[in-house]
Amino acid sequence: MDGIRDAGAFLARLVRLERVALVRLRPAAAPDRTALWARLPWGVLVTRTVAGAGPGDVTVAAGDLLAELTAGRSALPARRDAQWRWPLPPPASRLAETLPAAEVRRVADAAARALRDATAHGVAGRAVGQRMLRDALLDHVPVTVTPDDPPGEPVQVPQRLVQGLVRMGFVGDEPAGRVQVRTAGRWVGLVGPYGAAWSQTATDLAVRPVANHPFG
Repeated sequence: MDGIRDAGAFLARLVRLERVALVRLRPAAAPDRTALWARLPWGVLVTRTVAGAGPGDVTVAAGDLLAELTAGRSALPARRDAQWRWPLPPPASRLAETLPAAEVRRVADAAARALRDATAHGVAGRAVGQRMLRDALLDHVPVTVTPDDPPGEPVQVPQRLVQGLVRMGFVGDEPAGRVQVRTAGRWVGLVGPYGAAWSQTATDLAVRPVANHPFG
């Protein structure tokens, strides 16, 4: 079934990025569809909607659910609802700009190359810690867009959002693919063909991940 296959792809990528990740399953706006939500180690929420009615609003260990799906079983793993502590973006959002998917992939690849070069050769000839470099790259804003209709304030898209979308496989590899930049209150999101990544602009500046960066 497409829903199980798509959920498995989401969970497999998530577990590679964060072995002990949680996944929250919620009914989607469309009937007989389920939205999967998770938080990446660098403070970004990611979501994908898959076919099939889920068990309601529940949170489980992503690795446990992946094991069930891989084994062809349908039992729900032990619930961990109390461990989910992050707000979700509002359901209604506004389109700010549409970007070529190829450009989003280029931005992500450029950050990875910058990290490799700085790790190998330092910055201005001086050695810099890899974690400091990664955090600086995540905080960097490679894309800024200004909505035209209606006119609005510039929307900054940090590298952490770009990495979330690309590392979760939401961009795809279609040459003509598009990625939407959307806003919802203080939330900024990148929406690709296969899923979305969201972050709160008010809190991103304070985020300092302690493990599992997106470039390694």
